[in-house]
Amino acid sequence: MTEGAETAVTGGHGAVVDGQGTVAATGADAADIGERVQRLRRERGLTQRKLAEPAYTAAYVSTLEAGRVRPSEAALRHLAERLGVTFDELATGRPAHLATELRLALAEAHGALAAGDTAVAAERFADCLGRADRYGLPALRPAALLGLGDCALESGELDRAREYFEEAERLQAGEPLPRRAAAVRGRAVAHLLAGELRYACYLLESTIDQLNASGLHDPDALLLLYSAAIGPYMDMGAHARAAQAAELALALAPGATDPALVAGMHRSVARTLIAEGRTAEADASLAKAQELYQRLRLSTDLAKCHWMRGYVHAQAGELDRAESELRTARSMLASRNAVLFTDQVEVELADVLRRRGRPAEAGALLGSLLDRIGPERGAVHAAGAHRLLGLIAEDGGDTELAEEHYVSALSLLERAGAAGDLADLCRLLGDLLRRAGRVEAALDVYRTGLGHRAAPGTTTLGPAPAAPPLG
Repeated sequence: MTEGAETAVTGGHGAVVDGQGTVAATGADAADIGERVQRLRRERGLTQRKLAEPAYTAAYVSTLEAGRVRPSEAALRHLAERLGVTFDELATGRPAHLATELRLALAEAHGALAAGDTAVAAERFADCLGRADRYGLPALRPAALLGLGDCALESGELDRAREYFEEAERLQAGEPLPRRAAAVRGRAVAHLLAGELRYACYLLESTIDQLNASGLHDPDALLLLYSAAIGPYMDMGAHARAAQAAELALALAPGATDPALVAGMHRSVARTLIAEGRTAEADASLAKAQELYQRLRLSTDLAKCHWMRGYVHAQAGELDRAESELRTARSMLASRNAVLFTDQVEVELADVLRRRGRPAEAGALLGSLLDRIGPERGAVHAAGAHRLLGLIAEDGGDTELAEEHYVSALSLLERAGAAGDLADLCRLLGDLLRRAGRVEAALDVYRTGLGHRAAPGTTTLGPAPAAPPLG
């Protein structure tokens, strides 16, 4: 076949058709394909004539290698066979089995993240994303972006995490809603950690309602979303709604296919049990989560179980056991560069140290911590740090400094909408003002606190999501 005949076969517009039967070539493709043909031919020690025979001419191969002609599918298949590569590899430059290799690489990146090697995991996810972009594998991009988002959450880079999750959700816009649940949960957690509690609840509740309304009853997706909602509900003082979410999550667990989701659910449910004073049941729930995390070797999540068990022991007055668990959690999280979560554990640890009669140690820990967190990053825990510093100052007789810390905490909690903690703080500040003889100011603060206690177990978000159909 002559070069002119080859052009006629392409229909005159030179489109290359890929393995799916769709048009894939552009002007840039012709040059890229030509470069690949030339490189592979030379690597195999073939002349242009040897490569062309018997269907084409050496002149045609020369023109093709120069990027001046776009080969047809038939020509590409002939050349690929002669060069010992797949049609797809020659047409796109995509190595054979690349999709499988990238899926394996994504699994390894998740393994590194689970083991607490956040920096290594982020590097691997970024490499997967870059290769998926370079070789035109859009279906793998969301998984890489979700992984990068989780890495950013672990390292406290909340804005970056949110961007990754938003991009993943955008890419999955045409997918069934359950496929987008992980991206929504990631966005919600990023907003929660930034102190935007109401918006976190809105994201989770609206997605749950969409799932239930659409009839897409996916236990894994629903379990992920209900478990994620417990945290912001508790911080907002909506304990009844948190308890309902916990009950639904427990009912969904038997149908879930991912044991890591079940473990996370047990950890989240423990928060509602603690709030109800059921510390023994909370500890049992955490023990189940801890067992699953150990079996799955999810070390960062295991550290969070130690954190929560420390809190349970502190609530029960077992301060020595609480300190031990919290120090274990802090050490595990710090070694894995989970910066924001390490900071949050330090607030709990400082509270235990204060209660154990070591205010100086607690104060030093909190002072260092407040240099790292604040309104845009860990607002609720920054408020907790100010509250503890206020208590330490008050115990030391410095009422002016105590008031400053309480007011700072109040401002942070009001911005975050953390109603339950805000009501307690109003009581502390009101008592301080009353003892100082500032009765009118104290009454104003008490009224603010009562306003947040007026409707326990509610939020400003309207009705709770409808319960899913449970078999």
